[in-house]
Amino acid sequence: MAVKRNAFEEREKFLAKFAEDQDGLWSELVLAGQRYPRYVREFWTSRQRQASSIHEVSYRACYKPQLPRLFIEQLTQPGDRVYDPFSGRGTTALEAALLGRRATANDINPLSKILAQPRLSPPDPAAVVKRLEAIPRSGACHDGLELSMFYHPGTEAEIRSLRQWFLQREPLDELDDWIRMVATNRLTGHSPGFFSVYTLPPNQALSAGKQVLINAKRNQVPEYRDTHALILKKTKQLLGGLTGEETRRLREASGDALFCTEDARRTSRIEEASVQLTVTSPPFLDVVQYAQDNWLRCWFCSLDAEAIGRAITMSRTLGAWSEVMREVFVELHRLTRQGGFVAFEVGEVRKGTIRLEEVVLPLGIHAGFKALGILVNDQAFTKTANIWGVSNNTHGTNSNRIVLFEKP
Repeated sequence: MAVKRNAFEEREKFLAKFAEDQDGLWSELVLAGQRYPRYVREFWTSRQRQASSIHEVSYRACYKPQLPRLFIEQLTQPGDRVYDPFSGRGTTALEAALLGRRATANDINPLSKILAQPRLSPPDPAAVVKRLEAIPRSGACHDGLELSMFYHPGTEAEIRSLRQWFLQREPLDELDDWIRMVATNRLTGHSPGFFSVYTLPPNQALSAGKQVLINAKRNQVPEYRDTHALILKKTKQLLGGLTGEETRRLREASGDALFCTEDARRTSRIEEASVQLTVTSPPFLDVVQYAQDNWLRCWFCSLDAEAIGRAITMSRTLGAWSEVMREVFVELHRLTRQGGFVAFEVGEVRKGTIRLEEVVLPLGIHAGFKALGILVNDQAFTKTANIWGVSNNTHGTNSNRIVLFEKP
C-alpha cells in the first residue's frame, strides 16, 4: 500500500520551488505587523497543457482549468475530496474528477449544477442522436415570452419543444441532463454554432430590446438553425478531446460527486472535516451581474431569474463583501480536514484600487487557517514582471492572485 505523502512536506516543496525560481519574483505583504510571502511568476500557461475539451462551456467570470489543476496536483492525492463553494461552470469539480479526486461543488445559482453535473457522465454520441430523434421539433405551447428578435420561427419552435420535453420528464435521466446542458450553452452567441442570430458571446444574454437594436444596426434577420444538429456537434466537441482514462475517471467520480445549491456560508449537505482542498473564486462586489446575464438560460431551464439574482451575493461595498466572506471562511474551516488547504483566488476590482488579497488574508486567519502566502500567476505575454505596475493587468485580465491557507 502506498504511503500517503505528508501534507507539511508537500506544502514546503510546493512553495519552496517557486521561491527558489530565479525567473520569478519573491516579495512580502505586511499586514498588522505580520509578513506573508508573495510569489510572482508564470505558474501555468496554455502551452504547458491544453485544457480538456470537456471544460468548453461558457460562463461569466470563470477561471482557466490550469488554476485548480496546479493546486489539485500539488496538494491532494487520488481519492481526496476537492471543493468549490462558488463553482460556476464547475471548473474545479471537473478538474478534480479528471485527476481521480472526489468532487464537491456548490453554487447558489442552480444553473451551475445544470451546466456542471452532466459533464461527469459523458454519453455515447450515438445515444444522444437516438434521444434527439425522440424529441419533437414543434408543438410546444407558447408562454408569451417574445423571442423573435433572437430566433428564426423554426428554431424557436424547436427550442420551445426542447424546453417542454425537459419539463415533462423531470427528474431527468443522464441523457436528458446532457442534452439540456448543451442546449443551454448554445442558446445565444456570435457565430453560426449557436441557436441565435448574432448577439453577445454565449456567457451573457442581452435584453430583448437591446437585441432589436443590434439587429437593426447590423441589418440582420434570424436565420434557421438546426438545434438538434448543433447539440450533436457541440456534444462531439466536448467529448472529442477526452481520453478513455479521462472518461473512466469522470464516470467514476460521478458516483459520489456532490453538487449543492446552498448559500456558501451554510452548506449543511457537506460533512465536517471532509475536504482536503478548496479551490474557488468568489463573486467580486458588484462587478458581474450573473442573473441579468443568464435570464434566457433561466427561462429555458424553468428557473426564476429574479429569485436567483436576489440570492446571489453581489455586495456593493467592501465592508458588506468582507462580512459575507468572513462567514464563508468560517464554514470552510468546518469543512476542511486537518492539514487541508484553501486556495482562494481574488481579482482586481475598481481599476486596481482594491486588492482583495489584503482583505481575504486576515479573514482566513480569523477563521482559524494559517496563511501560507500569495501566489500571483503573471502571464509571460505581459510587458513587465512587476505585477503592480502593469497597465494590462489592471482589470485582472492577465493575472490571477491566489491566497493559500492551511488548516493546522
